[in-house]
Amino acid sequence: MIQRTVTGIIFSAIMLGGVFGGKNAFFALFALVTAGCLLELTGLLFRNDRYDRLRQAAGTAWGTSVYLLLGGSSLGLLGGSFSFYGIVLAVLTAPVFLALELFLRPEKPFENAGYHTTGLLYISLPFSLLTCLSMPAGEFFGTGDYDPWRIFGLLLLIWSNDSWAYIIGSRFGRNKLYERISPGKTWEGFIGGGVLAVLTAWGLSFAIDSYTPAQWIVLAVTAVIFGTIGDLVESMLKRSLQIKDSGSLLPGHGGLLDRFDAFVFAIPFYWLALILLSHFQDFTARV
Repeated sequence: MIQRTVTGIIFSAIMLGGVFGGKNAFFALFALVTAGCLLELTGLLFRNDRYDRLRQAAGTAWGTSVYLLLGGSSLGLLGGSFSFYGIVLAVLTAPVFLALELFLRPEKPFENAGYHTTGLLYISLPFSLLTCLSMPAGEFFGTGDYDPWRIFGLLLLIWSNDSWAYIIGSRFGRNKLYERISPGKTWEGFIGGGVLAVLTAWGLSFAIDSYTPAQWIVLAVTAVIFGTIGDLVESMLKRSLQIKDSGSLLPGHGGLLDRFDAFVFAIPFYWLALILLSHFQDFTARV
C-alpha cells in the first residue's frame, strides 16, 4: 500500500509538472508516454516471437515518430509541413511492416503487421490528437496558445470517474458490469463514477473557463462512457494474454498502459465530441 501511494504521488507530480511546465514540457512528457505505452503494447503482442526485440523496437520507434511529427506540428514546434510527413508515416505503416515480414518470414505475417497498425491507432494517433486539444477549439498547427488547464481538466475527468467508480463499486457494487472481461466492475460503480465525474465537470466549469459549461458536461459524459470502454479493452487484452499488468514501470500500479488505458481511448472521442458540439451550437445559432 505504501509503495502504491508513493508511486502515485511521484507519478502525479511528473504529470502535473509536464502539463503545467509549458508546451515543450507537455510535448516531451507525452512523447515519453507514447513511447512507453508502445513499448509495453508491442512487448505484449510480440512476446515469444523469434524477433520480438526487433519488432518491439521498430513498432515503438515508428509510432513515436508519428506522434513527434503530428504533435510537434500541432503545437507549433515544427513547421506545418511536418504534419504531412506524420500522416504519410501513419498511412505507410501497414505496407512497410508487411515488407518487413517478407524478410523475417513468420508464420502469420499479416497478423504481425496488424499489431503494428494497432499500436498506431490505439496509442500514437490519440496522443497526437491530445496536442490538438491543448489548443483553443482543438486548432491545428500551433494557431493558438497552449492551455494546460484543458489537458488537466481532461485528465481529471478520467481520474475522477475511475476513482469514484472504484470506491463506490467496491462498497456498494452488486451487479457486474462486464464480468467476462472485468469481474471487479459493477453497474453501481459505473453509475456512481459517472455522476461524480459530471459533478466534477460542473465544478470545473466555474474554476476553468477553457471550456464552456456545456462542453465540460459533454466531456464528462464522454470520459465516463469511453474511458470505461477503454479500461475494458485493455482488460480484454490482458485477459487474452493471461497477464495481470501491462508492465512493471510503476510499482503497485503496473505499467504505463495500465494508467493511460481509459485516457488514451477517450481522447479521439473528446476531440469528436467538441467538434460535433461546436457544429451543433453554430447550427442552433443560425436557426
